Amino acid sequence: MTLIDISPVIDATISVWPGDTPFVRTINSDMHDGANLTLSDIRTSLHVGAHADAPSHYLAGGPDIAERCLDYYYLGQCVVVHIDIARGERITPDHIANKIEDICASRVLFRTGTFPDPRHWNTDFASLSPEVVDDLYHHGVRLIGIDTPSVDPFDSKALEAHHAFARNDMAMLEGLVLDGVEEGEYELIALPLRIKGGDASPVRAVLRTL
Repeated sequence: MTLIDISPVIDATISVWPGDTPFVRTINSDMHDGANLTLSDIRTSLHVGAHADAPSHYLAGGPDIAERCLDYYYLGQCVVVHIDIARGERITPDHIANKIEDICASRVLFRTGTFPDPRHWNTDFASLSPEVVDDLYHHGVRLIGIDTPSVDPFDSKALEAHHAFARNDMAMLEGLVLDGVEEGEYELIALPLRIKGGDASPVRAVLRTL
């Protein structure tokens, strides 16, 4: 059994969505300066790094992240799928037509390679079509993750994929790091923090080999 960390390191150099709150850690007490212990606080977007969106992020009156059932995120079989896709495109059912029969888990993670460095933002990352979300739901999938900052395109205002998650009561993970992760079956652990009112939460997402 091996654990594979699929979360980026969170520090002051990590990119966040343009206009969102960047990560800042403030040291309030430091043993290197003679204090008896080290204490610090952070200020950041809840959508920093690998994170789980709550329905309250895209659905008026939707549950916050503290209300989300942990069964979506904890220790369940998942499939990593490599997608050959151009930057800026949405993943459609056609992209997974020859893979869909191999998806026999309730969690699917897409590796697109279109957001290669979480410290250097690019707006032309790949995303999901609402049709592929619906298609996977009908195949028993309850969580979809992706190696980009969003399941929708950067300039989307309608958030069609987000709303497909809402109508199917599915969970999403964004900002995963899947470089070097082979296609195939794993177990996923990606627990969000219990933040009351939170529209998202960072997660420490890991895969466990079977």
